[in-house]
Amino acid sequence: MRALSLLMALCLPAAAMAQEVPCGGSFSGFVADLREEAISQGHDPAQVERFFAPVRQDPKVLERDRGQGIFQTPFVEFSRKLISQYRLDKGRELAERWDEVFDRIEHDYGIARGVLLAFWAFETDYGAFQGDFNTLNALVTLAHDCRRPEIFRPQIFAALKLYGHGDFDPAGTTGAWAGEIGQVQMLPRDILENGMDGDGDGHVLLKSSAPDALLSGAKMLAALGWRPGEPWLQEVVLPEGMDWSLTGLETELSVAEWERLGVQAREGRLDDARLPASILLPQGRGGPAFIAYPNFRVYFEWNQSFVYVMTAAYFATRLEGAPVYDAGNPDPGLSGAQMKALQQALAAKGYDVGGIDGILGAGTRAAVRDMQAKLGLPADGWPTVGLLERL
Repeated sequence: MRALSLLMALCLPAAAMAQEVPCGGSFSGFVADLREEAISQGHDPAQVERFFAPVRQDPKVLERDRGQGIFQTPFVEFSRKLISQYRLDKGRELAERWDEVFDRIEHDYGIARGVLLAFWAFETDYGAFQGDFNTLNALVTLAHDCRRPEIFRPQIFAALKLYGHGDFDPAGTTGAWAGEIGQVQMLPRDILENGMDGDGDGHVLLKSSAPDALLSGAKMLAALGWRPGEPWLQEVVLPEGMDWSLTGLETELSVAEWERLGVQAREGRLDDARLPASILLPQGRGGPAFIAYPNFRVYFEWNQSFVYVMTAAYFATRLEGAPVYDAGNPDPGLSGAQMKALQQALAAKGYDVGGIDGILGAGTRAAVRDMQAKLGLPADGWPTVGLLERL
């Protein structure tokens, strides 16, 4: 999700616009510039001084920013690591404990409880581990770093506004290393825009209040385009002779069209025949297969990691009663070094793979699928050692 500890922007290469945002130089001078900008926005100078007084650069934040190897893990392995019996049982227990809150979310936003429970589980183990990085230090450190200052600089001024509301402590508010706060890990700007006082105490406190956190997360999903009452992901069985080039997020057909091609739900029936949908093979034609409905794409507005999005969306279906997926027998994937070599080879042929990072993201999958088709291989988007050798 966009505002979670697996922040979507952290998977993106540095944007050209980053060069237009002030960054770098001495850290103290950078903070002085932030103070001046805050005052120019109309904030009280004394309040600005109190807000920035405790800020310090945090080198551990930069270490974490540059070490995101978890995204290189294949879907089956990744999902098995994240989805435990404890998280399933705890999720169902919390669904009952906060039944009225989830009923309100389902009524007001049309979002199934499993969706928010999955994020709650993955981000903080249902609030148990919310991160111990000082949030202001993290935001200012990442804004000073010149990789993505356009992402983090606005978050600093949003945190200042929350401070003015009494909902942020510059010295004491802690969270994830990338500046997200609370039980579902939202960035200050998202809290400012979508924060909900779910327990009626007059404050939006995502660290201590489950109703605040859940309702705020629901409002944010709605703002990102969640379509009320519609599904997001469903496991399917594919026909013999499937045209693998039709798989992937780049291709959308109606559910009725997929049915005519022989796609069937593994359990129950596919949803509304009129809905557009894509067929996803997270580990190629030998692994599990899913149909992704329009709401699935909203997940990418919150987080850009394909493997994370697939796992969060799938876990949400499990919490709603879906069975364990059929893992199949996928071809072995590539190591991180092999994936980088593949990306370099694809980039040399003119493909936009989104950076040589060893992560099988959407750009790399699309390039792999196209190259497989050109080489006469099954175009399922799953890179293998055989493909790498051919390149």
